[in-house]
Amino acid sequence: MDYGLKPLGKEKFWVWILLTPTLIGLLFGTVGSLLATSTLSLFKWDLINTPIWNGIQNYIDALTKPQFLEALKNTLVFSALYVPGTVVASLLTALLLNRKIRGVGLFRTLFFLPSITSAVAVSLIFSWLYAKDNGLLNTIITQFGGQAINWLGTKNVMLSVVIANIWGAVGEGMVIFLAGLQAVPHEYYEAATVDGASAWSLFWHITLPMISPSIFFQTLLATINAFQAFEYIYMLTRQGNGDSSIPVVVFSIYRNGWRFFSMGLASSQAMILAAVIVVLMLIYFQVEKRWVVYE
Repeated sequence: MDYGLKPLGKEKFWVWILLTPTLIGLLFGTVGSLLATSTLSLFKWDLINTPIWNGIQNYIDALTKPQFLEALKNTLVFSALYVPGTVVASLLTALLLNRKIRGVGLFRTLFFLPSITSAVAVSLIFSWLYAKDNGLLNTIITQFGGQAINWLGTKNVMLSVVIANIWGAVGEGMVIFLAGLQAVPHEYYEAATVDGASAWSLFWHITLPMISPSIFFQTLLATINAFQAFEYIYMLTRQGNGDSSIPVVVFSIYRNGWRFFSMGLASSQAMILAAVIVVLMLIYFQVEKRWVVYE
């Protein structure tokens, strides 16, 4: 059975006209860049001289370089902290703001603002918050008799960066979870309440299963964003020579491409990153069948 409306006659012409800008962007911006990156990953090219065929050597060099392996390890650790943190923080925020309270619209707007604010500007604010000498956090700690903490030092930098990234992503996740929460039929809650179900039982047996598609979708987005994280990490951990104290894969791609002008190596690292994300997405979709409930 066919669903929806189908354009007829001249409507088809206008549909294609209106879709043309999107199709052009998809063709050149997505498909074109993917083809270009996969091709460049097989060459040596410094942006000036003629590209030289290098085959899979770029991939071998990438996977055997300690710098790239360290960046990959940092990315995995960052993702392991960021993804569950973002999902849980976004869900808790949505639960708090899914209530009929005065000014709830204002609170939702305030929580969403970080998602549309410049990552560079937010990173500068967090740099001030985390500063060891005159930072706000250490000022509060020392006022209560504690010792200043080097938030961006080797010991604490990963957790500090994860917190900053989660703060910037909560607004987007909140919107996704709010949509899921407001789609849950109230009849389910009413029937369970009549049967004597507690608030925890309502949440565990009704809310969570019903919003599992939203949880799955937010997990996908958070994972992709985690492996593509760059701005907050670079701004908060950059050093005097432009390096990062916790380089991630995207920073490694940036450094090889635009500092060392090794576009072939950078492209091969980008393809490896894309392959890792694809494998994770395939695993996610296999696991989805076991716990996601579609009404």
